[in-house]
Amino acid sequence: MAVNKCLKYIFFFFNLLFWISGCIILGVSIYLKVTKDQNAITNEALPAVDLLIAVGVIIMVLGFLGCCGAVKENRCMLLIFFIFLLLIFILLVAAGILGAVGENNVKDWIKQRMEKYLPLSDQPQNVIDDIYKMQTELKCCGLLKGPADWTKLPDSCKCSTTGTTTGTTAAPDCTNGVYQTTCTDRIIEEMQKRMGIVLGIAFAIAALLIFGMVISMILYCQIAKKDNAGTA
Repeated sequence: MAVNKCLKYIFFFFNLLFWISGCIILGVSIYLKVTKDQNAITNEALPAVDLLIAVGVIIMVLGFLGCCGAVKENRCMLLIFFIFLLLIFILLVAAGILGAVGENNVKDWIKQRMEKYLPLSDQPQNVIDDIYKMQTELKCCGLLKGPADWTKLPDSCKCSTTGTTTGTTAAPDCTNGVYQTTCTDRIIEEMQKRMGIVLGIAFAIAALLIFGMVISMILYCQIAKKDNAGTA
């Protein structure tokens, strides 16, 4: 039985795009990692860049295995490719379930990461500058207890009760000219807003993983039958 050439090259180009996307993800992630104007506080709460670097490397390796397995008609590479896709699919489903049922645990984890920055006034100047910047951008004050996190209230915590508020965050809780909402709560709010986008991306990735697994297993079976016919 001959290997379906059309299916073989569809699988090859699928993995070529897979590999290119991995290169793009890795390159962008490394750029973000070395960018000097990042905020250390938000990176501490949501270490997404390191995760993206790992994802980029994994996608590149899988794309390479898929391309080589298709071109060389190598059953071993195709089987390894299938196993890795299956493992990633299982992890993706497990992460979705854990994310749905463990939302409060994620919130607690973020708050625990923020505790090490208290008291805020005793932190190094570069950390304090990052906190000032975050408070200005997110319209918040403090990390866990609000204004009480500061021994001396900075200007970035002060707000105006008149006029309208613009920006990506919700209207701030401004009382007596001071933001009352903590920056940790703001970070959690922003994370929750993006959950719909994350779920959409996860669904698209899951569909691609299923497609890759089905095609790789079909090719694996066709190559196995071809090899068995050749040795018969």
